[in-house]
Order: sequence, then C-alpha cells, then structure tokens
Amino acid sequence: MSEFTPLTGLAGGLLIGASAVLLLGATGRLAGISNIAHNLIDAVRQRAAADTWLWRLLFLLGMIGGTTAYVLISGHAANPRVGYPASWLVSGGFLVGYGTSLGNGCTSGHGVCGLGRLSLRSLAATLTFMATGAATVLVIRHLLPL
Repeated sequence: MSEFTPLTGLAGGLLIGASAVLLLGATGRLAGISNIAHNLIDAVRQRAAADTWLWRLLFLLGMIGGTTAYVLISGHAANPRVGYPASWLVSGGFLVGYGTSLGNGCTSGHGVCGLGRLSLRSLAATLTFMATGAATVLVIRHLLPL
C-alpha cells in the first residue's frame, strides 16, 4: 500500500484538468491520451503534414517530460508492480488497449474531458471503467490464490 498524499494528488489533478482545458481551448481537441497516441501513429504512418501530428507528439512528450521532472525533483518514483506474473501484466495492458478501442476512448478522454463536458456517453464509459476496475481488484486480490 502506498502512503496517502493528498497535496500531490490535488496538484496532479489540477495539472491534468488545466492541461485538458488548455488543449481544448488552444486546439479545440480533447485530451484523450489513447486517441492522441493512436492518431499520432496513424499520421506518422501516412506521412501526414507536421501540423497533423506535431501537437500530438509534443503533448505526449510533455507528459513524459513532466513525469521525469517530478521524479527528479521529488525523488519519488512509481512503485513497480511486483508479485504478479509478467504474462498477466502484459495481458492486462493488451486488455486495457482493447477496452479503450471498444469504448472509443480512455479514462482521460471520457473521465476527465467527457465528464467535464457533461457527456452521458462518457458517464456510461467511466462507470464501466470503474466497475471493471473494482471487479478486477476483487478477483485478483481476493479470489485468486497468488
């Protein structure tokens, strides 16, 4: 279990919200990370003009750079997931990717941007994400012998 850090959580939430508002205001686009990454790959593959893919690349690099800066400044890094078979972790990653494709977006797109825009579709998607996450924790932590 990690320690409860409300101030860093609040700061992170404010930064996520501010970046979503800034991106929407500056470009008219939603900060759905899975779609940004997917469309970046498609644009590069199709050799699209730089204005099609450059903002996506900069947005993703900003996420990586911001995380790196936080780790370097604070000295706190995310704890790696231990005690689970690597095949489960890889399978979980693929299932999350499939779920974002199936739900036409991810938690950032639906949970942050969609709920902020009062989208009923995003509300349904976010409730599905949360219920699936809770069920996964129940099964992995309490029902399966690890």
